[in-house]
Amino acid sequence: MLFTYGRFLSRQLVNTVTSDKLLYQLVSGLIKYQMVICYFLYIAGFVWFILTLKKKMYKYQFSQYAWTHMILLIVFVQSSFTVANIFEGIFWFLLPASLIVINDIAAYFFGFFFGRTPLIKLSPKKTWEGFIGALVTTMFSAFVLANLMGRFRWLTCPRKDLSTVWLHCDPGPMFKPEYYPLRVWVPEWFPWKEVPILPVQWHALALGLFASIIAPFGGFFASGFKRAFKFKDFGDSIPGHGGITDRMDCQMVMAVFAYIYHQSFVMPQSFSIEMILDQILRNLSFEEQQILYEQLGKIFQDRQAMLA
Repeated sequence: MLFTYGRFLSRQLVNTVTSDKLLYQLVSGLIKYQMVICYFLYIAGFVWFILTLKKKMYKYQFSQYAWTHMILLIVFVQSSFTVANIFEGIFWFLLPASLIVINDIAAYFFGFFFGRTPLIKLSPKKTWEGFIGALVTTMFSAFVLANLMGRFRWLTCPRKDLSTVWLHCDPGPMFKPEYYPLRVWVPEWFPWKEVPILPVQWHALALGLFASIIAPFGGFFASGFKRAFKFKDFGDSIPGHGGITDRMDCQMVMAVFAYIYHQSFVMPQSFSIEMILDQILRNLSFEEQQILYEQLGKIFQDRQAMLA
């Protein structure tokens, strides 16, 4: 947890404690040496595990060791991407999560009324008709929901620190409408001559495609896992639906893809003021930051003198 969440939340944590010099220096030091700290904590656990091995218990102990790593990978690592998506803007958490729910409901609806052809042996109730119907429904919903959610700054603004204040930011070009003419496609009497589309709506189609085609395999994986151990559900906290894990099997896969997609295709790749500030706060001490501030001030004064 210290490693996975720390990697994503280090910038927000530093921004939160900048007012207290001592706390800022402590947090900055922890973040700078976070990887070393986490590595040696893991090594300590590894050595402890080796020292506690007992005869006639080797197979059981190594199976528990493997289970521990499996849980860490499936639960903690993947859920940390969900947290990272929230701090990039609640939009990048809420939209992918909503698409999974819509796809699940649409697949059930179309499969119940039109399902004839089995889709996969792991889930006999899944049908091709439900799969295709859910694909069309999810793609349409992704395009529409992105337009609705993209209009609210509280959903689109990234969170820069760990405070709970109201969010205000420039939405950026991704959430500013672009107008497409309709003259070629509609008759003259039609009242709308152009349609506003947010650029993020095109990216939402990619999220919808993944939620429809790849994310369901998270559910198939869970189905195969349950069949292997001969139990119906992971839990019984939700009557008729099993437990929380039964509802979240596809969400984990979707969260990882949403984060990777945002970092690869949505987030600007060129250097920005925020990226440079992040590097300064992460890698320079408080005294070094003061020196940098003074040197920049001198540079600005020299340039103003030259312009005058």
